[in-house]
Amino acid sequence: MHFGANELQKMKKNIYWIIPFIVVLLSVSCKTQKEKLEFITPDDGKRVTKGETLDIKLKFPFSDIDSVVYSLDGEVVERKTDTSGITIQTENIHYGSRNLRAKMYGNEKEKIAYSTIKILPPKAKELTYEVTNTYPHDVSAYTQGLEYDGSHLYESTGINGESTVRKVDLKTGEVLQKIDLNKDHFGEGLTLMDDKIIQLTWRSGIGMVYDKESFKRLETFEYQNSKEGWGICFDGERLIKSDGSEKLYFLNPETYKEESSITIYDHEGVVTDINELEYINGKVWANIYTKDIIIIIDPSSGAVEGKLNFVGLYTEDRDPFDNEMNGIAYDAKNDRVFVTGKKWNKLFELKITNND
Repeated sequence: MHFGANELQKMKKNIYWIIPFIVVLLSVSCKTQKEKLEFITPDDGKRVTKGETLDIKLKFPFSDIDSVVYSLDGEVVERKTDTSGITIQTENIHYGSRNLRAKMYGNEKEKIAYSTIKILPPKAKELTYEVTNTYPHDVSAYTQGLEYDGSHLYESTGINGESTVRKVDLKTGEVLQKIDLNKDHFGEGLTLMDDKIIQLTWRSGIGMVYDKESFKRLETFEYQNSKEGWGICFDGERLIKSDGSEKLYFLNPETYKEESSITIYDHEGVVTDINELEYINGKVWANIYTKDIIIIIDPSSGAVEGKLNFVGLYTEDRDPFDNEMNGIAYDAKNDRVFVTGKKWNKLFELKITNND
């Protein structure tokens, strides 16, 4: 490409005009940076273990200040009249992302700085187990929920057209009583509540209530904020429900309405794919979908406090999918835990060896 004399002259004029403009922009930018209020600590997005002391320091654009107001999630935590920084105790801060803000007044100016932190629980305790007994399990059962009432197992199975609620003999695996769901319903989690059986469906948006003795369906209830049904358990006062997300939902045991929810966190952040549930000694035990892992959750805070790794427990002819570990039951009288999985031919009785 060739340029004529006129074109070159125009280009030179444009360049001469642009250069001072760039210099002005850089000057303004540098001045703005110098006048900026910034967090030195913590770094934006910093992970903080609950209970740690958090040091907060700012880079001030000038030292002659009138005051600084520090806020957490919009609530003032401290006011200062110097640049020395503050400390925050995190013991009573809720888990998850929290927003920090500092507002400085001085030289007839107002400056604001923002940062975020993530409050997380300490690393969960790695629990160990011993297999104390092995029982036969119906290999055709696509297990979604499991309970033990001291005498028999109660099980919910999935797959449209194959979903059931069943009463099972623990020692033999024999199905003693069964009811089939409508072919349009995919059975999911199950729990016992007094003389009732509560069963979820996956995407039908409804739960079902049965008489425990006769298996007669008494009523149904609709989900609210939780759009799917995965796992459910009963803590003696509330029903606790999962929907495959990072949340647990707390339901009124009489109306089945969702009254509150809580987000689940471990030391790395939010925990998702929470599946079948069991309430054991004040904690919620949960299968993690597609993983041979059970986590133990504090339902009052959402913190994962314990973890059990079951990789290698069941390896017999397992398909790469639809053979997930799923199903936790507890014998409170004898302190026994039972686990199985979808289409497993065995059910395992466990003793947890370091759950003190």
